[in-house]
Amino acid sequence: MYFIVVKFKTKPEYTEQFIELTTPFTQATRAEAGNLWFDWSRSVEDPSEFVLVEAFLDDDAAGTHVNSDHFKAGLEAMRPALVSTPKIVSRKVEGDSWGDMGELQID
Repeated sequence: MYFIVVKFKTKPEYTEQFIELTTPFTQATRAEAGNLWFDWSRSVEDPSEFVLVEAFLDDDAAGTHVNSDHFKAGLEAMRPALVSTPKIVSRKVEGDSWGDMGELQID
């Protein structure tokens, strides 16, 4: 699967509405056949930083995503809200789901 984490730094005037601004992009991506998850979080240390954790089943699913109309529209919708270019980690990894954490088991 492709596992991707992206950090977005927002302008102060967009911070509180950023998730709402990304809702159409999020909903369309989650509806893609090859999308495994597409989850937003907000930094507890910097409220203007949003983190997107996403995963796609395979090369085809990742390619379909970045070539979709809603991908392009989503990036353009975000552009005016951002302070800087988002930071990304994108890797192809084994598996197709979250696994249990070995170091912390809960019975």
